[in-house]
Amino acid sequence: MARIVVIGGSGFIGRHLVEELVRREHFVVVPTRYRESAKRNLITLPTVDVIQADVRDPPTLERLCRRADAVINLVGILQGGTPSSPYSAAFKRAHVDLPTKIVAACRKVGVARLLHMSGLGAAKDAPSEYLRSKADGEAAVLAASDEIAVTIFRPSVVFGPEDSFLNTFAKLQRYLPVMLLACPDAKFQPVYVGDVVQCFARSLPEDESHGRVYELVGPTAYTLRELVEYAGRASGHPRPVVGLSDGLSYLQARMMEFAPGEMMSRDNYYSMKLPSTSDAKLPFGVEPTPLESVAPVYLKGVYPRSRFSTFRYRAGRKAREV
Repeated sequence: MARIVVIGGSGFIGRHLVEELVRREHFVVVPTRYRESAKRNLITLPTVDVIQADVRDPPTLERLCRRADAVINLVGILQGGTPSSPYSAAFKRAHVDLPTKIVAACRKVGVARLLHMSGLGAAKDAPSEYLRSKADGEAAVLAASDEIAVTIFRPSVVFGPEDSFLNTFAKLQRYLPVMLLACPDAKFQPVYVGDVVQCFARSLPEDESHGRVYELVGPTAYTLRELVEYAGRASGHPRPVVGLSDGLSYLQARMMEFAPGEMMSRDNYYSMKLPSTSDAKLPFGVEPTPLESVAPVYLKGVYPRSRFSTFRYRAGRKAREV
């Protein structure tokens, strides 16, 4: 049993990863700013300690990391507030300052293993603040590879139960008569959350992963229009999808910055200028899960055909779209 600190463990990917680490009989520490807001199933998991703590405070971070065998950082934000160059203060705090503080804490208390989640397309010259800040966060982590065994993962958009991607489009189509879609031709290669957490968990003991950067994608690339249309069909509420021009896409993104819920921003628009796709295969023997074998189960609820399609896929048969 290893002691693993998962920063960002109360989020969508984090909850799935914590459950997987518990199945592997590890002891997991999940710091959160508001313990009462952590999911009930996370708090009640065996060998999980949910601790109220501010991970942005270096002394607190050091106390959390002391005696840890590994630290995993999953923290990321999609909205950065007021745009700036090369990125906003919010992106800097979440994607650059925090990884830098985590590295410093690991060095100080002697943590030997660090896993870090970045984003597919991260680069210093990327079109969006999100991707540029993710690149600088990666650089801060990789700079410690002479002292710490670090591994970085770059997933495309992640889908699965409780995701904020397909679920959002499915929910909108329950209430809207038509979908006015910005950037309809943007490319994504969605990766299943279960596959992502398998890559993280399996990498922990793998020496070959030290100092490596892995791109995580699913088996199929889609346009955003195709994904939105699929979410509507799978949820039982298909709606006409009207793709907006580039100029109208930018205008919609600008207007939605003032809407509640942080659904889209100009920086998201810029991010979608770059295809979120890759030719990379999932590492450590993980087989990519088709979106069509899982998404219907949670977009409309578990019902016989969708449940069995997942079983068929796991048995090595071709899953059929519901």
